Amino acid sequence: MKKNIFIFHGTEGYPEENWFPWMKKKLEQKGYSVFVPQFPTPPAIPAKIVEWFDVLEKYKQYINEDTVFIGHSLGGIFLLRVLEKLRHPVKAAFFVGTPIGIEPIVNYDRDKSFSGFSFEWTIIRKKARHFEVFQSDDDPCVGLENGSELAKNLDVMLTFVPNAGHFNKNAGYTKFEKLRDRILKVLEDE
Repeated sequence: MKKNIFIFHGTEGYPEENWFPWMKKKLEQKGYSVFVPQFPTPPAIPAKIVEWFDVLEKYKQYINEDTVFIGHSLGGIFLLRVLEKLRHPVKAAFFVGTPIGIEPIVNYDRDKSFSGFSFEWTIIRKKARHFEVFQSDDDPCVGLENGSELAKNLDVMLTFVPNAGHFNKNAGYTKFEKLRDRILKVLEDE
């Protein structure tokens, strides 16, 4: 069965930003199918999570027990909600600069209106065979404690990346070798 990988962008994001195109290319070169859906995220107006689920519905045939999910920023919040709803576990879930409600969060009110910050951790922990959380100490959008707490709730060690900002183009992240290497390790450890 071909392994499918999803990358969920963040607030006001799009598939061709940051390290997403680079990651898609690198993983496709290894024979994986990579999907980077465009979710509605209008400037200034909070995204609606129901609209994100409507977009994901178009990809449901590609989500199976070998699927890998990657969520960046708001995409990480969405990934948590996807895992809560899935009927079966997936192979892995990677979270990058994900806010879970611990201030400082630049878009705190928008993120809270998108999803709220109360998560079903016992359900989520059963929905992926592997979890990783990436967080930086100088993220201007999402405070480090979000990554620390998310890793604790998922019962994994935090993958701390110093001086990585919000893991976006502004922080120099048009490539993300460390994440690629971790994904490939998980995919190749059968």
